[in-house]
Amino acid sequence: MKPLKQPLSGVRILVGRAPHQAAKLSDSLAVLGAEVLEIPFIEIRPPRSYKPLDSALERISDYDWVILTSVNGVEALSRRLKALRIGPKQISHLLVAAIGPATRAAVEDLGLTVSVVPEQYVAESVVKSLAGRVEGKRALLVRAKVARDVIPRELKKMGASLDVVEAYRTVVPAASRSRLRSIMKGGKRRPEVVTFTSSSTVRNFVRLMGGHAHSAHSVFDGIQFASIGPITSATLRDVGLPVDIEASEYTIAGLTRAIVEHCVGEHN
Repeated sequence: MKPLKQPLSGVRILVGRAPHQAAKLSDSLAVLGAEVLEIPFIEIRPPRSYKPLDSALERISDYDWVILTSVNGVEALSRRLKALRIGPKQISHLLVAAIGPATRAAVEDLGLTVSVVPEQYVAESVVKSLAGRVEGKRALLVRAKVARDVIPRELKKMGASLDVVEAYRTVVPAASRSRLRSIMKGGKRRPEVVTFTSSSTVRNFVRLMGGHAHSAHSVFDGIQFASIGPITSATLRDVGLPVDIEASEYTIAGLTRAIVEHCVGEHN
């Protein structure tokens, strides 16, 4: 009896997540038969100063809510709580909003209970899930230096008193430039699918490729672009790249399923 062919057998897929986070997506694709290439489009770095975050955490008893929009934010929060010797009892009063299941799991690892996870894992849905719950409350939003302003703008409209603090920065990993351009030129290592898990990965991919996605379509001929959700897809379109695959559930598992469904559909 012939072994059953795996759904992604022989498909070369480029994963551009930060090195410490790539494994989850890479492993989920590899187990389905994909040939996975890893070249990070993004690098996570500490903020230039932890002073604003530390100052907020030293006044953590003043806050009713903490809002976390990424695992990176949770990890930075955890490090600073330990550095400041702020224990579980001092943060046990907090109501926590986490943008999705991975962020929720990271928060729960801190010993906190998550009160809100939105139906869709985007900022707009976070806002919707907090409607009627934050009026007159003090909230702390822990996020990247560069991020969309949907949550701050809308929560202030709701009557929340909101502090926004930078917990980490995302930068372009210069070491990826030559590797990425080399595999995109062609040959046996050229990917058939490129994955994007955030708007930052899209923008950085374009920068690594020289900053001219609109005029580089011949470089991308035959390559499918896979997006984790609608915000990332909008950024792809903004830079002039197509959205061939979009996850209906905005998670790594959802992106994996979307790639499988697309690739299986193409071969049927």
